[in-house]
Amino acid sequence: MRANRLIAASVALGTLSFVAGFTTPAPAIGAEASAALVTLGANTVADMAAAAAPAVVNIDVSEMAKASMPFAINGLGGLPPDMQFFFNGRQVSPKDLFGGGGAGSGGTPQKQATPKFEKRDTGSGFIVRPNGYIVTNAHVVKDAEKIKVTLNDKRTFEGKIVGLDFFSDLAVIKINAEDLPTLKMGSSTTLRPGEFAVAIGSPLGFDHTVTLGIISAVGRSVTDVNGNINFIQTDAAINPGNSGGPLLNLSGDVIGVNTAIHRNAQNIGFSIPIDVAKTVADSLIATGKILRPWLGIQMHELDEGLTKSIGVPLATKGVAIVGFVEGSPAKSSGLELGDVIQKIDNKETPNPKDVKEYVQTKKVSDVLNFLVLRKNAVQTVSVNVGDYQDMLDKAKAAAAAPRRGRPADPDE
Repeated sequence: MRANRLIAASVALGTLSFVAGFTTPAPAIGAEASAALVTLGANTVADMAAAAAPAVVNIDVSEMAKASMPFAINGLGGLPPDMQFFFNGRQVSPKDLFGGGGAGSGGTPQKQATPKFEKRDTGSGFIVRPNGYIVTNAHVVKDAEKIKVTLNDKRTFEGKIVGLDFFSDLAVIKINAEDLPTLKMGSSTTLRPGEFAVAIGSPLGFDHTVTLGIISAVGRSVTDVNGNINFIQTDAAINPGNSGGPLLNLSGDVIGVNTAIHRNAQNIGFSIPIDVAKTVADSLIATGKILRPWLGIQMHELDEGLTKSIGVPLATKGVAIVGFVEGSPAKSSGLELGDVIQKIDNKETPNPKDVKEYVQTKKVSDVLNFLVLRKNAVQTVSVNVGDYQDMLDKAKAAAAAPRRGRPADPDE
C-alpha cells in the first residue's frame, strides 16, 4: 500500500523515480519550482486560472477597410442580377456599397466608388493597474479606430491607446474603470525549459480559454517575428486571438506576453519575456513613450580566430567588443576595442544575446558595471545606459541638416 502511494505521488508530482522497486530522489530543483510541483494537484491549474481570469481581458478592434473588387463598376450598365455581397458576416446590397443603381437595375453609379467595410479582429490583454491600464501587443491595436475591452464579468469598456512600442511589439491601453483586479508581474530571468506554463486569452474569439504546457526554450531568437526580442518558447496552445494575453507560471505570476505562433507546426508559440514587458509598460504608462535602453556596442562571440587576434588565451569565455556606434554611451564609457565582456553587474554573459537581453531589462540612465578582460588583465568599467530613441532623433536631425556648400533640398 505504501509503495502504491509513493508511485501515485511520483506520477502526480514527477519528483520520484523507481528502479527495481527502490525510490531515488529526483535531481535538485529551485525552491520556487519545487513549491509549484508540491502544490500541483488536480485543481491547481484550475484554481490559478480562476484567480487570474478576472484580470485577463478580451480586446475587439475595428477599423474601416477598403474592399477590393474583381471588376469595374462604371460602364457595365449595372451589376449582375445574381451577384451577392457579404461584408463582416452579413449580406449587403450593391446600393449600400456603391450608391446609385442596384443589381440589375440598369443604373450606373455616377462615379467609381471603393466600398468600405468594418474589419474586426480579436486579441487579448491583461490588467496591470487597478485604474484600468492594460498590456497587450502593439500589432493587436495599432490600426484600431475603435477598441472594445470585455472583462471576464462581461462588462465592456471603450479602450484608448496610451502608447505603442513597435520595437518590442508591446502596447498599453486604458479603460475608464477603477478597483480592477490585476495580475502580478513575475520574472522571466530564471525560467528553465520544462517548467509548467499556462496561457489565458481569446483564441479565435473564444474568450478566457486556458491552455497548459511547458516552457520549451528560453532566449529564442525568431527574426521572422521580431529580431529585437529573445522569446520564451512554449507548447501551451496559442492561436490567433491569444496575442497580448499572459503566459503564467503555476503561482499565477505573468512570465510572458503571448505574441506569435509558428504556422507550420503545432504548439510552437512565442512570448515576450515579462522582464522586457515590465520596463516597456512602466515607461508607456508614465510618459506615453518608451525610453529604449541601449549601449551601442558591436559584439562577437569568442572563437579561436578572434581570441588569437586580440591576444587572449584560447580558453577565455565571454563576448568581444569589435566596434562602437559613434556617439553611443559605450563609446565614451572607457570600454575599448578588443575588451572581452565577462560579466555585467556580476552576471555572466557568455554570448552577445545575453548582453543584449540583460541591457533590455534596464532603464535609461541606469549604471552597469562591466567586468572585462583587457590584454590579460581584468578591469571594471561603468557604463551609463543611454536612450536609443535619442540616438535616432539625433541621427534624423543630422540627416535633415543642410549639407555644407549647398542649400537644403525641399524634401530634406
